[in-house]
Amino acid sequence: MHLRVSVSGQRLDVISDDGSVSRSFPVSTAKKGTGSEPDSNQTPLGWHRVCLKIGDNAESGTQFVGRKPTGRIWKPSDPREDKNLVLSRILWLDGEEPHNRTSKDRYIYIHGTNREDLIGTPASAGCVCLRNADVIELYELIPVGTRVEILI
Repeated sequence: MHLRVSVSGQRLDVISDDGSVSRSFPVSTAKKGTGSEPDSNQTPLGWHRVCLKIGDNAESGTQFVGRKPTGRIWKPSDPREDKNLVLSRILWLDGEEPHNRTSKDRYIYIHGTNREDLIGTPASAGCVCLRNADVIELYELIPVGTRVEILI
């Protein structure tokens, strides 16, 4: 099993060992497009691995800062914030190719967001954002070490 993120399609697919799509989720990738440069706020292309999963059993909407829960639980009824918060679960990506080796140091994650209204459009600062219920489901489906292909 591996994950495939389509930037053009704004989708994340769970690919079974037989090559079929077993699950698919809408996502939001970077507002500034694709790239691997530090501080670019772009989504890196190519092969990655999930190197760490953070948020076991955290309540949906749990806010993380520096990969630590803050104690705040975001609710859809909260006033809208423009800042894209890291919520619910974190799947931390580590690049496997020379051009994306910076992904882990850039803190490129698959995570839940408070901007669920923007899912399906490029709006993040480089991460792959999912609805909170979706990232919790994905988190339970995949183990650490799962490969992730991010492509145009």
